[in-house]
Amino acid sequence: MSDSDARSVAENPEPVTEASGRKRPKPGERRIQILQALAAMLEQPDGERITTAALAARLQVSEAALYRHFASKAQMYEGLIEFIEQSVFTLINQITAAGAGDGAQQVARIMTMLLQFGEKNPGMVRVMVGDALVFENERLLQRMNLFFDKVEATLRQVLREAGAQAGFAAPGADAQVRASILTSFVVGRFQRFARSGFRRQPSEYLESSLAAMLR
Repeated sequence: MSDSDARSVAENPEPVTEASGRKRPKPGERRIQILQALAAMLEQPDGERITTAALAARLQVSEAALYRHFASKAQMYEGLIEFIEQSVFTLINQITAAGAGDGAQQVARIMTMLLQFGEKNPGMVRVMVGDALVFENERLLQRMNLFFDKVEATLRQVLREAGAQAGFAAPGADAQVRASILTSFVVGRFQRFARSGFRRQPSEYLESSLAAMLR
């Protein structure tokens, strides 16, 4: 899925029918519509497991039509995970490449971006914390675990470089501990957001929280 396609996944889709006389979707459009519908259904606060029957009904197509574009529901979730990975790591790379401010400021920008991404994409949060992946393919959970491992590694690298510049005696050890705490904070905020029915915002008291963790 391209970056432009990925950016459209979080938008709510219009119902699409196969009624005669209606224009058929262009190649690739149906895949995007399916992912958009899945993302929208994940935003429902009841957190019920989504079936392909319910997804097909939302799109007003048959389940067979879904499987013409995705071999399995796991592949649909993989499409959402690709959107998460592309969106988040593109923004992280922009923050680190800009090199603006010291290490603590870069880390604060990364943390703010992550939590704001979750607020804007509540359905994706259910994927990120694994709630939507229960009873799905185990590799999906592993892939999200790797996502957060990569986030933690990025934070660790930024903090290590900042610690070395500040003359810390053991910048690597300090960075490892801080990066672990910060990543756990993000995961915890996302879990609370999802399990509160999206009422408790991830960025709640963010400035004060970051000041306490980065001082």
